[in-house]
Amino acid sequence: MTAPKAPILPSGLDATRAERALRCARETLQIEADEILSLKQRMEGDSAPFLRAVDLLLHCEGRVVVSGIGKSGHIARKIAATLASTGTPALFVHAAEASHGDLGMITAKDALIAISYSGEAGELLAIVPIIKRMGASLIAITGNDNSSLAKLADVHLNASVQKEACPLNLAPTASTTVTLALGDALAVALLDARGFGEEDFARSHPGGALGRRLLTHVRDVMRTGDAIPTVSADATVYAALLEISRKGMAMTAIVDAEGRAIGVFTDGDLRRLIENVQDFSKLTIAEVMHRGPRSVQPEQLAVEAVELMEQFRINQLLVTDADNRLVGALHIHDLTRAKVI
Repeated sequence: MTAPKAPILPSGLDATRAERALRCARETLQIEADEILSLKQRMEGDSAPFLRAVDLLLHCEGRVVVSGIGKSGHIARKIAATLASTGTPALFVHAAEASHGDLGMITAKDALIAISYSGEAGELLAIVPIIKRMGASLIAITGNDNSSLAKLADVHLNASVQKEACPLNLAPTASTTVTLALGDALAVALLDARGFGEEDFARSHPGGALGRRLLTHVRDVMRTGDAIPTVSADATVYAALLEISRKGMAMTAIVDAEGRAIGVFTDGDLRRLIENVQDFSKLTIAEVMHRGPRSVQPEQLAVEAVELMEQFRINQLLVTDADNRLVGALHIHDLTRAKVI
C-alpha cells in the first residue's frame, strides 16, 4: 500500500521541505546574530582600532572612499551610502575600475576604507600602494589580522567570523553581515561625534518623508494672489458665500482696508448660521465672522501648520506677515498634496 503524500502547503512546498526551509532560515539568522554579538564582544575587549578609525574619519579633510570587489564590493557600496547620508562625505569606488582610471577620484586628503574578507583581494592590493604613496589614509576591514591588506593599513578592523551561514561554509553570508554591521557602527559613531541631527538628515534626504516635513515651509505650499478667498468686512453674507464657492477652500478670509486679516467665515459657520437665523440676507459678513482667526507666517515650517490644524481641529489657516496682512491661505489638502502629512 502506497504511503499518503505529505499535504501541499499554501507556499507550494510539502511539509518536509517547508520544515527544512524554516530550519535553514532559523539557523542562518542565529549564526549571523551570534557573529555580530561576537564582534561586539571583541570590540569591548579591544576598542582601540575602532576608536582610531573613528578619529581618522572624523578628521579626514577630504572624502571617505569605500572600495571592495565581489560581495565585499556590494557591502562597500552600502556603507558608503550610509556614511554619506549621515554626515560623512563618502563615495564608492569599484576596486577593479580603480585600476582603469577611477583611481583619479581619490586624492591625498581622502581616507580609503578597503574591504576584503581574505585581505588578499588582488584588485585592492594593486591600488593600495599607490593610494598610500599619494598620502591618503587607509582603513582595512578584513577577517585576517595577518593579511596583506591588514598589514598595509593605518587601521585594521577585524570582521572575522567562526563560520558562514552557508551550509558549505563558502558563500559570504555571516561575514558580509558582520562587515555591514561594522560599517553601520562607524557611521553611527561618526554621526554622533559630528552632532548630526534631524535637520541635517532632512537636508540629505529631501525626497523622503522626514525631509519634506523639515524642509517644506508654509510659503512653499500656500495659495496666493487670486487663489486666496477674500472679502471686505462690509461684504454681505451672500457675497462671502460666492467667494467661498469660487475659491474652493470652504472658507473666506475677511480683511480690512489695509489688507489685514480680521476674521474668517467657514462652511461650518454657514451651517450654524442657517440653524439659528431664518433670514440673513441683510447681514454683513463682519456680523457673523470669527474674529482673530488662526494664522501662520510664510517662513514657518509646513509641519507647524499641521500641528496647529490638529490642535484646533480646523482644516484651513490664513497666512499673514508680521503686520498681520493677509499674504496666503492654506488648506489641509495642500499639505496632503505636498506629502507633509
